[in-house]
Amino acid sequence: MTSSLPRGRPRRPGPHISVRVAHALLGCAIGLVWLVLPGMTSGDDAPVAIKEPASAPSSVAAAVEEEDETSAADLVLPLVAVAAVGALAGYGYVRRVRRARSRTTPGGSVAGPPPPRSAQALAALDERACAALVEADDRIRATRTELDYAEALFGGESVAPLRRAVQEAGAELAAAFRMRRRYDEGTPAEEAARAHALAGIVGRCEETTRRLDSVSAALERLRGPGRGTDAALGLAEGRFRELTGLVAASETVLAGLRTRYAPTATASVIGNVEQAKDRLLFATARLNEARQASDSGQSGTAAAHLRAAEAAVAQAAVLLGGVDRLAALLKAAEQTVPAALTGAEAELSAARADPAAATAPGASQAQLRHADAVLASVRMELTAGRPGDPADMLRRIVRATEPFAPVRGGVLPAAALITARAATGMAADFVETHRGAVGAAARTRLAEAERLLAADDPADRRAADDLALESWELAGQDVRTHGNPGPAPEEATGETGAAGAVLGGIVPPGPAADVTHSGPAAPPPDGTGPPPDPAAPPGGA
Repeated sequence: MTSSLPRGRPRRPGPHISVRVAHALLGCAIGLVWLVLPGMTSGDDAPVAIKEPASAPSSVAAAVEEEDETSAADLVLPLVAVAAVGALAGYGYVRRVRRARSRTTPGGSVAGPPPPRSAQALAALDERACAALVEADDRIRATRTELDYAEALFGGESVAPLRRAVQEAGAELAAAFRMRRRYDEGTPAEEAARAHALAGIVGRCEETTRRLDSVSAALERLRGPGRGTDAALGLAEGRFRELTGLVAASETVLAGLRTRYAPTATASVIGNVEQAKDRLLFATARLNEARQASDSGQSGTAAAHLRAAEAAVAQAAVLLGGVDRLAALLKAAEQTVPAALTGAEAELSAARADPAAATAPGASQAQLRHADAVLASVRMELTAGRPGDPADMLRRIVRATEPFAPVRGGVLPAAALITARAATGMAADFVETHRGAVGAAARTRLAEAERLLAADDPADRRAADDLALESWELAGQDVRTHGNPGPAPEEATGETGAAGAVLGGIVPPGPAADVTHSGPAAPPPDGTGPPPDPAAPPGGA
């Protein structure tokens, strides 16, 4: 965004006026010397003998005329020079005075809206940027859910232009998140530039919202009250029944995971089934209300209840699907750990044989000994026969051998991809189903982790893994600190599952809600391993 904030340093007029006056005086002195010089030199001329008397009168007249012309020229040119110098000096002085009078601040800053110079002003703009990011992210997530239902109802061709519009809005939001990420890292450093960056984030979010407004208007026309309400209700009820049948299967899968693996391996999904039940209970109530309103001809009320039920069913699907996704990732990690151990030991052997082969310039013997200890610890866990955390084992192997393992194809980059995908999926599911309480810091890191994974550069997988873990920890802090972001709205008071719907951002909180979110993140205490379990916040669903 273009800003009118002043740039450059303020200039003080005093020295410049003194210089201009000095120039004017110097010009006057030069002009006076030029005037006096002809008079000083004319009396010293030696008399010239007249060799031709006959032509004396005419010669004398010519000489007198020439002398008059020379004297006039000698007088005019210095006067012109003095006048020019004086005019320039006067113009510069007047211009400087007018400039000084038009300024509104001491020190000579140009008139205009000043940048936020106080910490309070910058903090207020920072808070506004965070709120804009959260609002735009919530809008785009809700719109994608509506598009999924609209596509199932009307076909892919009908919603294809809307999907393209949502993708464009997502690109704007992704740019805003990248700006926020750089801001959190301290770029730019100047206060005025940081204010401009925050204003740019707000502008990007506003553009995202503007694009989504057009999509929402088109969806409203496509799914307006009374248009296919019965078909939409039937679709939502069908998905509801499908998910209800999957609850028991997900409970069985989760019980198996808790038996087979360490508690840290299943921490991200430990409360998923219970929260899915809560969302489905809320969906039951809203579907019943939508059906009753539709039967009584209240199409607008029916549509509102239907949208809430669809969002609750979609979040229940995310929660139950997260259990299955984690089961698949843990199985892949478990199968990869032995090969990763072998590959890592080979890399360390090569590093010991040829220290110059280590890819990281700072790789040292201490790091080599640490890597050996990590691999020995993982091998002991594998042979101990106790439940372990294969994703954490892979993470430790990859990080310990990173200074010695080149970024190329092989088992170690594949292991890094598994851990990055597991962490990013875990954070994405949590933010999606707890977005009523999750702030901008967690969302920013999640967006960056997803961007790095989409780029598919093996060199970025470690960074994506770190960012996803940090996002999950921040999101958990938001939920644990604030619990539900507020009471259920008045029309949902006493409704089963309403608190979980508020936590999931399906319905807005009541007027007493506190939606303060966390600020920039601090790294995990030890920098390694998964963060504490945020899956079952106090007062949550």
